[in-house]
Amino acid sequence: MPKRRLNEALGDLVEGLARWQLWVLLGWNDIRQRYRRSIVGPFWITISMAVMIGGLGYMYAELFNQRLDEYLVYLAAGIIVFNLMSSVLTDGTQVFISSARAILQAKAPLSIYVYQMIWRNMLIFLHNISIQLILLIIFQVKIGPSVVLALAGLFLIMINSIWAAILLGGLSARFRDIPPIVASLMQVAFFLTPIFWKRENLPNREAFVDLNPFYYFIEVVRMPLLGQIPPLRIWLVVAAMTCVGGLISLVFFARYRRRIAYWI
Repeated sequence: MPKRRLNEALGDLVEGLARWQLWVLLGWNDIRQRYRRSIVGPFWITISMAVMIGGLGYMYAELFNQRLDEYLVYLAAGIIVFNLMSSVLTDGTQVFISSARAILQAKAPLSIYVYQMIWRNMLIFLHNISIQLILLIIFQVKIGPSVVLALAGLFLIMINSIWAAILLGGLSARFRDIPPIVASLMQVAFFLTPIFWKRENLPNREAFVDLNPFYYFIEVVRMPLLGQIPPLRIWLVVAAMTCVGGLISLVFFARYRRRIAYWI
């Protein structure tokens, strides 16, 4: 691959990041348009999330013989973090397709639309995380200074969201079967990931959990929110996926960035 293409791809990412005011404004506008003329606005997402957490928590706490207070904070953190990742991946498949008109009419870094999508989902996450904060206060869960690690875990999720959206967005622009495939896989992943059940519930099949990448990304945020420190193994796996995925996505973006406008 010519070095020039690689530099152009990196330049696109850097220039798009430098135009943060644009994609921040576009992300805010997406939220406002989605809930236009709604009294509650984006908090409808939070309300529906709270109802789901309450319903699943009440049922599965009894099913798994867990204390309701401990189980609810565990479940809430898992669902909220997984919802962020699921939304980023499913929206990532449409990131270039949905912005086709803007891409064809205006000369701008393609990464702007990726940052816009991630910022939009980050705003939704910030609404939903209020559920977790309320539960921590109600049940008086002591989290301690380890909660700072949750910010580090969230930052790693955002970094991985960038390369995942670029890769999935480019592939989806070329192959329109990718979006429904990703949507279906995320539905299956919700049940195969320890969100409302725990790794210890599969004593003889722990390898099944260890091979699930979503498990590691959830734990780097959930464990600090519960006052625990994620093991070094989890951090190393997340770091490895970040580096490998980022490299693959960068090579893909450098090679096919110019073709995306034709594919959409």
